[in-house]
Amino acid sequence: MKEEQDVCEVPCVDQTKVNRVQHQLEEGTIHEVSKLFKALSDETRLKIAYALTIEEELCVCDVANIVGATTATASHHLRHLKSLGLAKYRKEGKLVYYSLDDDHVKELIQIAFEHLADLNKREQ
Repeated sequence: MKEEQDVCEVPCVDQTKVNRVQHQLEEGTIHEVSKLFKALSDETRLKIAYALTIEEELCVCDVANIVGATTATASHHLRHLKSLGLAKYRKEGKLVYYSLDDDHVKELIQIAFEHLADLNKREQ
């Protein structure tokens, strides 16, 4: 029984497609997008971002309790999300409230969780 190969058996290159994609990759946005995904690859930051898709705005203390971290740790992660343009904050008296910076971030996170739910359904 022959095992199926998942590579091309004959070399062929569509130079038009290759050039078009390479041009897009050279635009410099790949590095910025990879930083976004790196930020969300951390489980605590992903939990925080997902929590902010459920509740539009959360106090740092609430975030810390949700993710089971200290307020200092939660603040550190929230600042990181803010530095990448994923989150924003507002201060009200002595409290600081965070929210996702825009709907694109919210949609990205929601799509990832919907994708996971679809994968789980297919496996059942």
